[in-house]
Amino acid sequence: MSRSPFRKILPWFIWLAVFFTTWLAIVITGDHWHTIRENWGIAVAMAIGSYAAGSTPMGGGTVGFPVLVLLFKQSAMLGRDFSFAVQSIGMTSASIFIICRRQPVEWPMVRWAMLGSLIGTPIGIFYIAPLVPPLIVKLLFAIIWCSFGVLHLYRLRELAKHEGLAPGAHKFDRNAGLLIGLIAGATVASITGVGIDMVIYAVLVLLCQADLKIAIPSSVIIMAFTSLVGIATKNLFGGVQPGVFENWLAAAPVVALGAPLGAFIVDKVGRAPTLIVVSILCIGQFVWTITDEWARLGLMGLTAALAGVLAFNLAFEWLHRKGNRLARRK
Repeated sequence: MSRSPFRKILPWFIWLAVFFTTWLAIVITGDHWHTIRENWGIAVAMAIGSYAAGSTPMGGGTVGFPVLVLLFKQSAMLGRDFSFAVQSIGMTSASIFIICRRQPVEWPMVRWAMLGSLIGTPIGIFYIAPLVPPLIVKLLFAIIWCSFGVLHLYRLRELAKHEGLAPGAHKFDRNAGLLIGLIAGATVASITGVGIDMVIYAVLVLLCQADLKIAIPSSVIIMAFTSLVGIATKNLFGGVQPGVFENWLAAAPVVALGAPLGAFIVDKVGRAPTLIVVSILCIGQFVWTITDEWARLGLMGLTAALAGVLAFNLAFEWLHRKGNRLARRK
């Protein structure tokens, strides 16, 4: 009986063995030890980012993007490609861990979202992301994450009380999942490298009134899948931004363990404290972005950014009210 928990997560240990063997082979054969030393900063940052990736609906790029773009002054395109690359390891690792532990997942919606993302993400990478200026990429990232931070700070107590799924929630599985994958994959994810996880999370907790223990693992899995689609598309057809590989090499071993650790710890201590801290960080990065780009944004840019945050939260409120009406009907 004592070996049962280990046996349950054995596939995750096999995945870790394969990953670390491959990573070590790349480092040794390419003599990349100096690359890891030069990029130690992103590895430290992703220790926090990977915990957030496994324990919240906000991917590891939530930390990786602003660190690279705002702190290290790298391009927004590098931040996006790095998010895809690092989440393809960290959130995949967390997803395998979640599946091995048989944590509840809203699989019907997630499967349809995967199909939508498989189509939408490459379309966005080819035809939408190249048209978006770097400043807009930074602003879009800041606005979306700030919006989710605001949502959690005033709705978290209510969201934490949800149990299971609202009656009738499964009728949204196919249409909502497919639309989330197509639209969020083609827009938010293809432009910033993250975000589809938070869209499906918002639909689950606000419209379907899903338990956080269902919504967050579901969001982790769809973001892992979208990251794999995104980085595969970039590598096969467009090529990733210079510098992505070096940062990935330093951060990948950290996130391979950090994201599953986040999924495990938060399942034991509760999700509310972590969500509050990450929400404050999301609002903080919005302030940081506005301050960093004030010379180009000015008062008009600030007003537009705040209007964007308001628009997202109005959309969240619409989902919330529709979810309440549907629950009362049942």
